[in-house]
Amino acid sequence: MQTHPKFCTECGHATELKIPPNDTRPRACCDNCGWINYINPKVVCGVIFHHEDQVLLCKRAIEPRLGYWTFPAGFMECEETTQQGALREAIEEASAAPRNTPVFYANYSLPRISQVYSIYRAELDPNAHAAGPESLETRMVKIADLGQYELAFGIIEHAVGLLVDDMARGEWAVHDCALGGTFDRPEILEYQRLALRSD
Repeated sequence: MQTHPKFCTECGHATELKIPPNDTRPRACCDNCGWINYINPKVVCGVIFHHEDQVLLCKRAIEPRLGYWTFPAGFMECEETTQQGALREAIEEASAAPRNTPVFYANYSLPRISQVYSIYRAELDPNAHAAGPESLETRMVKIADLGQYELAFGIIEHAVGLLVDDMARGEWAVHDCALGGTFDRPEILEYQRLALRSD
């Protein structure tokens, strides 16, 4: 749910929630200076590292979902590309650098929480990783053993599942997904496996 600012960040005057001219959504508007507050989705960047029949997982050292497993991902910072954000998160969470340039792999739209995920994939030396400050440990996990690990969020489980399916199929695709429901147990609103091949 969106939270609109009660006061203008430009002049400090109280704002009013209303639909501005030529717009379709209510926004916090300042009648004193004319400032309009636009709330836009947050972008999350991540990378799934893989090697042969293994994927890299990080055990979270922070809330939410402390102690659960994930792949390196986090909010995009200003003045960086989504790929740069994914690589930064990989270094921060897993001290991991890819063997090759990460390839864009999946786009996720989560309209319920106003987030967009840009997920990349890349090859990783199986010994080239270590826990960063936001991880308790990192581990290369065999695909056959993934069921033994509690993944932090439904979207993480879904994205890893796509990777496993593509590896079993023997070809890579680019995926476009929209998820709804709760964050931990999302439901698929829309899904497309694009005919594009990245390799």
